[in-house]
Amino acid sequence: MPLPRFHVDLPLQAGTRLALPDPVAHHALRVLRLRDGEEIVLFDGRGGQYPARLEVDGRQAMALLGAHDPREAELPGRIVLAQAIPSGDKMDWVVEKAVEVGAAAVQPLAAARSVLRLSGERLEKRLRHWRRIAVAASEQCGRNRIPEVAEPLTPQQWLDRPPAGGAVRLLCDPDADLRLTDWAATLASPPTAIELLVGPEGGWSDEEYALARHHGVRMLRFGDRILRTETAGTALISALSAKFAWV
Repeated sequence: MPLPRFHVDLPLQAGTRLALPDPVAHHALRVLRLRDGEEIVLFDGRGGQYPARLEVDGRQAMALLGAHDPREAELPGRIVLAQAIPSGDKMDWVVEKAVEVGAAAVQPLAAARSVLRLSGERLEKRLRHWRRIAVAASEQCGRNRIPEVAEPLTPQQWLDRPPAGGAVRLLCDPDADLRLTDWAATLASPPTAIELLVGPEGGWSDEEYALARHHGVRMLRFGDRILRTETAGTALISALSAKFAWV
């Protein structure tokens, strides 16, 4: 059974004794009910992880760190999910599952047909919440680097930025002529980076489609079924990873 894993937002060093931050200590002692002497794993998001032994004294929790373990669980190619913000709490699920299947980052987009509108304090609160979900998902799935959840942008703002690392930009369009598998079959080698756009419940507007085409985004269809917005990104990342033998 995998050891309990905890992200600590502090530089870690082998052979040191560390007082666990209060949220981490609470999770370890009150939620998971771990006891003195149990083995755990800590990581700081800078790469690799550290096996550690838990030391409990009342409500205080310390960790004695072992040797650095350089293992990583990142995909060979970088995939960024540019997700139009869906309604309700669906974005929570999107962030969690995107992290689990290997997305390097999640870029929320305030699309024309996005039902949920965020600004000011409400936006900051929701963004902190999504970032906590990314941390928890990384702890659970074995990743030692925390995927970024960026501040929301409009599609115009995001597309006006050049693709990072020469990424290929793909847009999930159920009406596209070209299927994902047919496009992938034309490539001589897998891309090193992909930026994947997924629309909201009501789909992209005509203006957003035109904007994407203007910026050279490739429209792709994923099979013959129309996926829900909260499902499409995870399914596409998984399909791309399998097609390019990244898993």
